[in-house]
Amino acid sequence: MPSLVNYYDFSINILSLMSYNSRSFLFALLLFIFAGLFPPCRGAASPSLQARAAELIDNGGYILAENNRIVAAHNPDTLFSPASIWKIVTSAEALHLLGRDYCFATDFYLDSQDNLYIKGHGDPLLISEKVSEIAAILKEKGLKRVNNIYLDDTDFLLEHSASGAGASLNPYDAANCGLTVNFNTIFIVKKKDGTIASAELQTPLLPLMLDKGKNLKPGRWRITIAHSAVDSLQLAGELFQAMLKKQGIYCQGRISPNRTPRNLILFHRHYSPPLDEIIRQMLLFSNNFIANQIFLVCGAKKQGLPATWRKGRKTLNIFLLKEIGLKKESFQVEEGSGLSRKNRITPQAMLNVLNYFKNNRRLLEKKDGLLLKSGTLSNVFSYAGYLNSPKDMTSFVIILNQKANNRDRILRLIFELI
Repeated sequence: MPSLVNYYDFSINILSLMSYNSRSFLFALLLFIFAGLFPPCRGAASPSLQARAAELIDNGGYILAENNRIVAAHNPDTLFSPASIWKIVTSAEALHLLGRDYCFATDFYLDSQDNLYIKGHGDPLLISEKVSEIAAILKEKGLKRVNNIYLDDTDFLLEHSASGAGASLNPYDAANCGLTVNFNTIFIVKKKDGTIASAELQTPLLPLMLDKGKNLKPGRWRITIAHSAVDSLQLAGELFQAMLKKQGIYCQGRISPNRTPRNLILFHRHYSPPLDEIIRQMLLFSNNFIANQIFLVCGAKKQGLPATWRKGRKTLNIFLLKEIGLKKESFQVEEGSGLSRKNRITPQAMLNVLNYFKNNRRLLEKKDGLLLKSGTLSNVFSYAGYLNSPKDMTSFVIILNQKANNRDRILRLIFELI
């Protein structure tokens, strides 16, 4: 394509050979042509589009940036409850403090009476398949008999469940703990005749399933069984015991909480998948339990064991202030998942988090040409993410604290601006 300079030289030569009226007409024609060849820069804000977006907002805000340049914004410095887009904040902190290759550990010890001690360090992905693999490894290492199973969760010291969590049977209300399995949930089928079975092929029927299902109506139930560390540990112990028996390991004793004696020698250490894979799953399924396990472990990493909610809040506050450079008044930290409405952040501050997180944006779900995280609570609707483009760094935040869920309509309008 000829350069702009060549077009200019050619135009001057033609104009010098023409009359005044003809030159005026041709000059106007050339301006029209140049306007088509070299359109205005992308991102020029349209007042009408922004006004239409603002009409959809009763209580909320948004911000859109292209290559670090703000294209459009509405209430960018107002605090709102973000819901699950807050998980991006927790993810950014964890990748910084722990590293993308960090793995959670679970330790196994044997004493002279064949008692098995299982010490947890917060692994959020101890699911039935992993427990089955661990049981097989323990057998390969020579484990033939287990008397009592003792569960050690002393890395965590939590006085209550996550802020915002209730006492329902819903999985998003599952309690956090230093040693947990299956996200502190069970999945059962209750038949019309009252019999109960596991709804997962990989998970055997456990005594807790029979206990928690006895008062339920027939149907399939995914329920939280743990609102205390004692319940969490009972579930973990029953699952490990069942998987050990499945491997032919003799188990006869009780299951109970107990601190691991310091003089015991490590028999086996199990490692979780790396942190970036855990974060990918957490963001995809918007898992509150995983987010808060990560949040608590980050707190313990900086403030020392045991993990507590206070340490988690302090550590995330420091990260946002010192590492990302947010203003103190632009956010409030309560927990790590976004379940609590006490978490607050401005659209501008959330955009700053996205700028920090940009090198890890591929951990977000791909959806309709975007890399996106959504958030939803009652009367809270949010989006945060990026245009899925290798060239442009277009990022956006929409947070609505209102009854009307207009986030999709607002997203379409603001993207028309670019």
